[in-house]
Amino acid sequence: GPEPLAPSAEEQILPISPMRKAIAEHMVRSKQTAPHVTQIHEVDMTAIDGYRQAHQEAFLRETGITLTFLPFVVKATVDALRAYPLMNASYTHEGIIVKQAVNIGIAVALEEGLIVPVLREADKKSFLTLAKQLANLAARARDKRLSLEEIHQGTFTVNNFGAFGTLIGTPIIVQPQAGILGFGRVVRRPVVIDDAIVIRSMAYLCLSYDHRLIDGAYAGAFLNHVQATLERFDFSIVR
Repeated sequence: GPEPLAPSAEEQILPISPMRKAIAEHMVRSKQTAPHVTQIHEVDMTAIDGYRQAHQEAFLRETGITLTFLPFVVKATVDALRAYPLMNASYTHEGIIVKQAVNIGIAVALEEGLIVPVLREADKKSFLTLAKQLANLAARARDKRLSLEEIHQGTFTVNNFGAFGTLIGTPIIVQPQAGILGFGRVVRRPVVIDDAIVIRSMAYLCLSYDHRLIDGAYAGAFLNHVQATLERFDFSIVR
């Protein structure tokens, strides 16, 4: 067989941490298990961007947390999962398991890897509760203060990779979920509306899904629902 790769004198061997090993095994298993497809929609975040900027200081004063794009995206995702329950499901040989609870996994980047804490029963929570719990989960994930229960039983995952400046990504599904929604960076750029060039705050919604149970039309309808909810966001639910 091929010779194992031995490092030369000037090369360095970094030990593989248990966390990195677990991530590596999960990523390989996910790609081997589910035929991944990624579909991308763009979304006009101008209204939400404007609302956020106008209310950020008051929101921080009243709640102690910064108003980010994430709770808006999670709320829109939860609404779409309720309308498209196959996205909140798992493929098994016995049948498709459609989950009753909507438990949203939130990908959080750590120095040594990635962790996906879970926001349970997100469909039963107000916008304010979602925003507070998202901030709290992320902070505790970074401080390594999550309990084991908090990283299990997610039914769908949201990954805010716009935080790293990424515009478009093709995220890998967290097994045994059916999909993962990546949200790219919000960028002010020219777009054409009614034959006029206007400046809007635009972002990309990047949905990777398991093609064993989800087809392109269903994924597109799900993305349309997320997009419409974000573009016509009901700000009365924020306060």
